[in-house]
Amino acid sequence: MFKKILIANRGEIALRIVRTCRDLGIKTVAVHSLIDKDSMHVRLADESVCIGKSSIKNSYLNSFAILSAAEITNSDAIHPGAGFFSENYEFSSMVRKHKISFIGPTSKQIKIFGDKINAKKLMKKHKFPVIPGSEDYLKSIDEALETAKKISYPVILKAGSGGGGKGIRVIKNQKELIANYTIVKQEVKNSFGNENIYLEKFFDNPRHIEVQIVADKQGNVVHLGERDCSIQRNKQKIIEETPSPTLSNSQRKKICNLVVKTIKKIGYESLGTVELLYKNQKFYFMEMNTRVQIEHTITERITGIDLIKQQIKISAGQKITFNQKDIQFSGHSIQCRINAEDPLSFIPSPGKISQYHQPGGLGVRVDSAVYQGYKIPSHYDSMIGKLITFAETRNECISKMKRALEEYVIMGINTNIQLHQNIIQSDEFLSGKYDINYMSKFN
Repeated sequence: MFKKILIANRGEIALRIVRTCRDLGIKTVAVHSLIDKDSMHVRLADESVCIGKSSIKNSYLNSFAILSAAEITNSDAIHPGAGFFSENYEFSSMVRKHKISFIGPTSKQIKIFGDKINAKKLMKKHKFPVIPGSEDYLKSIDEALETAKKISYPVILKAGSGGGGKGIRVIKNQKELIANYTIVKQEVKNSFGNENIYLEKFFDNPRHIEVQIVADKQGNVVHLGERDCSIQRNKQKIIEETPSPTLSNSQRKKICNLVVKTIKKIGYESLGTVELLYKNQKFYFMEMNTRVQIEHTITERITGIDLIKQQIKISAGQKITFNQKDIQFSGHSIQCRINAEDPLSFIPSPGKISQYHQPGGLGVRVDSAVYQGYKIPSHYDSMIGKLITFAETRNECISKMKRALEEYVIMGINTNIQLHQNIIQSDEFLSGKYDINYMSKFN
């Protein structure tokens, strides 16, 4: 097992990793930007190293500073958390060349699944259903027009790498495709440094379903059920729940078992999340996330399995100690992402938290690194916490979430708590009949 882990991240996910490392008796090193010196993960880690100024480029995406911090603190592993370098195969490879363990899958696996066309090819090779679309990156507008004609409009142009909803454009007809092709290529180049785009069939009002897997280096693969992540704005998830209210037990079992079968054939190792579109009783592969997901919390709640702990143990070469029959799914769990932003305009709201009181009680969990007096910087993502509830039934879980949101007090800044209150009390959410376009009513 590792003796000391450097956490190359910030905020709630960094704090989450610190806590699990403590449970395992592993020393921790927190790296931080200058403006994050008073962050909770920095306060609770055994050691801390400032790696640069406030901008992401000069700190959390400064690979040389992170590696230097790992070397001077004698860290034997780096945990990348979620975001930043967590799915960067070049950073992963660099870490391993320095004889430091990277807590995640192999660099080759990160590279394959980080390239969306290659990921689709790999899944298709193993008979996993993928969204109809271009077989490779588009080389010309003529190729795009030919592909669109083959799969029929509407279609969607998408970036070959990256995420966060960047480089995505829904196209309804040939005229729109001609008008947007060059624009999207330029957007992708500006955001990700290349012009790789591809084209897929656009499904109107699908669900976004994802399957969590745990895979060790010995070839054992287990799924921990699915999550419904359909409530999202601009491709950014807002609320997640498990199990999905739209799937039957037979559908759930079928897709989860297919994911395990495919991942086992590929030989993947570490945590992983297979993201799918669900439409007309059919599932289609979108992408594979090779890191811990922000919404891992709800899976932990219904299975009782610490996913960060499993991720660390697998990277240390340990075999998972459970099989599929050991996994017992219990109850229902919902997560609301608490963002520092205006609930109506969605404009970020950095600033000092003047009052802070988080909810509690049976079946309520809060993952957050903020506290009263903490100054939320403007340099990073606006998510400041995750509110998770658990109960035996979905209705009880929603009731707990309603109560928890009412108890949650964050003063001095704007938050999206009010938005969450509106969503969970809406007819669509209460009935479970929502899709990825649900949030358009709030725009």
